[in-house]
Amino acid sequence: MSNKATRDGQISGAFGTIAGHDEGARRGLRARLLTLLAIIGPGLIVMIGDNDAGGVSTYAQAGQNFGYTLLWTLPLLIPVLVVNQEMVARLGVVTGIGHGRLIRERIGRRWGNFAISSILVLNFLIIITEFIGVSLSMRYFGVSPYLSVPVAVIALFAVTATGSFRRWERFMMLFVAVNLFVIPLVLRAHVSTSAVAHGLIHPGVRGGTTSAGVLLIISIVGTTIAPWQLFFQESNIVDKRITPRWLNYERVDTVIGSVIVVVVATFLVAITAAGLAGHGGTNAFTSSLDVARGLRRYVGHGTGDFFAILLLNASVIGAAVVTLASSYAVGDLSSRFNKGLNVPFREAKGFYGVFAGLLSVAGIVTLLPGAPLGLITLAVQALSGIMLPTTSVFVLLLANDRAALGPWVNAKWLNVVAVVIVTVLVVLSVVLMVSTLFPSINVVRLAGGLAAGAGAALVVGLPMGLRRAAPRATYDVDRLDWRMPRAALLETPTSSRARRVLLIANGVYLASAGLLLIVRVIQLATS
Repeated sequence: MSNKATRDGQISGAFGTIAGHDEGARRGLRARLLTLLAIIGPGLIVMIGDNDAGGVSTYAQAGQNFGYTLLWTLPLLIPVLVVNQEMVARLGVVTGIGHGRLIRERIGRRWGNFAISSILVLNFLIIITEFIGVSLSMRYFGVSPYLSVPVAVIALFAVTATGSFRRWERFMMLFVAVNLFVIPLVLRAHVSTSAVAHGLIHPGVRGGTTSAGVLLIISIVGTTIAPWQLFFQESNIVDKRITPRWLNYERVDTVIGSVIVVVVATFLVAITAAGLAGHGGTNAFTSSLDVARGLRRYVGHGTGDFFAILLLNASVIGAAVVTLASSYAVGDLSSRFNKGLNVPFREAKGFYGVFAGLLSVAGIVTLLPGAPLGLITLAVQALSGIMLPTTSVFVLLLANDRAALGPWVNAKWLNVVAVVIVTVLVVLSVVLMVSTLFPSINVVRLAGGLAAGAGAALVVGLPMGLRRAAPRATYDVDRLDWRMPRAALLETPTSSRARRVLLIANGVYLASAGLLLIVRVIQLATS
């Protein structure tokens, strides 16, 4: 893309272009569909990217171990995904800056630095798990990891370092389209439509409510809602130059992505339930590679091949978006790295260097003989559980920052919904984190106790918060034209007692959870 196109704010998506001077007026269904095609991308890609190697593994485990009985958890995730990511999308279009930088500017430099550094550590570990997925999927076809992983590293860098957002997004859309392979897989596995329908609307757990079942339910939630998504979508929207005039289209993009990711997850659970649930109990799952081999053995008709292709595709797109989210996060720390996909390699060596470095080091770690890959997977689970409550709280604080968002702050009803969702995520994340660090704990009792405490806190706290909420202000500027002023010109957010208590609680939680994680990792590494 030319420098002029970059300067005038032109939006160049995979399927269309919107001029920088376009005021957004659209009449007729055709014009709106063409506009949606130009905007669609950040929401769809972030959601599909979240069905990564870890997601495919979790859904396969749910289907193989528990049959169709955990399907009911998946539709419940759609509103959670939409609410969380809509707030992030609004932050991106209104502020025009990345998520990490916004935390630094509006919540505090220390908090921003912590959020960015911790997401970089987590993302690096996630990228390793994506390359594990690449190696497992290609091992199914007889390809050595020493060939498949380096090829994946080179291909991912080549796709990203084109100097064009449009080209990158088109490549990502190809990976999104590969998810259609799930359709012939469903047909060949002879999935029972009546069993799927029953599983979607009748909550239950095969074998009863055990710790293993509860943990897998929490893992399904955790693999579908990840901290890196918040960093990626906000920065990707800024990179694409989407403004408030196009926010409703980006909201549709996010909803479409949320529905598709849940539909694909539902199919993956149903496929493994149909093909493998009858050949083992609730501890039958071992790895994604064995799932592919099991489908080939018990179902045939190329089902193992299709599953391995889906695993490879999920691993590649997951590595691509998580690595890009990390590059965006580093850019939020320093203007030297604060570039984007529209900048050619020669002008953004730092930005692309971070991308290449993360891919290369993660690939090397994956291939090291004796690398503690199991420990890395455990650390990913625990770190995700530790970080999700904090990142969700940050999003909620930013979405209510009147100086930064002006007329785009959360409505009261949205705050109620968001607070309930964040509270549920906090409970589930704490259960996942504690159970990961202390495997012998009674998960059902822990989840019940935390849920009761959180419910009581909501009953007391929500009415108090609504009474104290400031009335919505009026603005002279058209809402569609309102953008956040330069961060240096904004007044410092009011340090209310509730805000201070929330941030202190966050700090205490992070310090204690981080210390427990370090102790647990040392125990496992030395045992």
